[in-house]
Amino acid sequence: MRRAVLGVAIGCGLVSAAAFLGAAYFAREVVVPKTWRREDLPIRRVFHDANEALLVELPASARTTVPGRYSIWFANGTGHACIGEIVSTDAGAGTVTRRVERVDSGDLLLAKAGIWSGYVYPTPDPLGLPYSDVEIPVENGVAPAWKFAPPRASADSSTWAIHIHGLGGSKAGALRGVPVADRLGYTSLVVSFRNDWDAPASADRRYHLGETEWHDVEAAVLYAVSQGGARNVVLFGWSLGASIALQLAASSEFRHRISRLVVNAPVIDWRSTLVGNARSSGLPGWVARLGLQMLGSSGMRWITGLDAPLSFHTLGFLARANELNVPILVIHNEGDRSTPFAISRDFVARRPGLATLLTFPSAEHTQEWNSDPDGWDTAVFDWLRTAPPSPAASP
Repeated sequence: MRRAVLGVAIGCGLVSAAAFLGAAYFAREVVVPKTWRREDLPIRRVFHDANEALLVELPASARTTVPGRYSIWFANGTGHACIGEIVSTDAGAGTVTRRVERVDSGDLLLAKAGIWSGYVYPTPDPLGLPYSDVEIPVENGVAPAWKFAPPRASADSSTWAIHIHGLGGSKAGALRGVPVADRLGYTSLVVSFRNDWDAPASADRRYHLGETEWHDVEAAVLYAVSQGGARNVVLFGWSLGASIALQLAASSEFRHRISRLVVNAPVIDWRSTLVGNARSSGLPGWVARLGLQMLGSSGMRWITGLDAPLSFHTLGFLARANELNVPILVIHNEGDRSTPFAISRDFVARRPGLATLLTFPSAEHTQEWNSDPDGWDTAVFDWLRTAPPSPAASP
């Protein structure tokens, strides 16, 4: 009996230790910035057709067979190509062939593998719009940004758009919203924030899921107001960038300047989103919740490396929806496996007079624009042109 009891105790201890280690690993994965991604997409063949158009043959998958415009990063992130329409599929070989619209850098003909991405514009240059590099003073230095000023004749100088990228990304990911803002005559700032590769690091070098990052974007709003004379600011947020936009709309001292939000694949409630991600990756929900407890605990900072615990109440805008008083266009697709579509639907249902839900065909996370660029541009343009600005926005 003693041996049996001892065996059970040892087994329970091992399970508890494994759960603790799994939760600790999960917690660190959430907040530790990544500097490398594996090139997991084999490139079968790159060739020219009879008309000298450049084509790429890839393994057929749910990602590579979706219509629209995408990109491939290759050569350890130094090469980039914009990938367009599907030309043909071969069910027997399990491949799809797509048109290569542009090669922005690197030699795609030599590439054997890459990363499938929604970043169609790796820099502002392919947009063909005039821009300049500017620096935004932030807490630990200056954060670089791209400023797009439309032609004077068409400019609405009173309205600026600030474009905010997602977790672990770069400001290039937010460039997809710039053409719409340009058509409306808005000046655009495409911003970086703490712990981006080109922006100052936070003291703890950890992500805070928007809880602190929004202060760097608030500095961009201040720049637009003080340097550009902006009276109204439209925030375009992608994933984490949407969380940051919501924090600004609720808490910024300049929230009276924020007239509308366009949030794409928004992380509205971090607790539910992270638990859902963990489950989809095979991690039990209870282990993920233990990881969240670590992230929210002062006593667990030795594991997470955070200089202050995260507040999942502050990061939960499903519960805080009533704090918002600005029109919000929520753009999402039901196939998003990273940020649950159901949360976006519930959020809009809680603020039916304020929030509008715009759905797109199922696609990867933040790739609604990619699945239908013209449809996305038209819908956002029409909404921004007709939606009344926030009652709190400055006249």
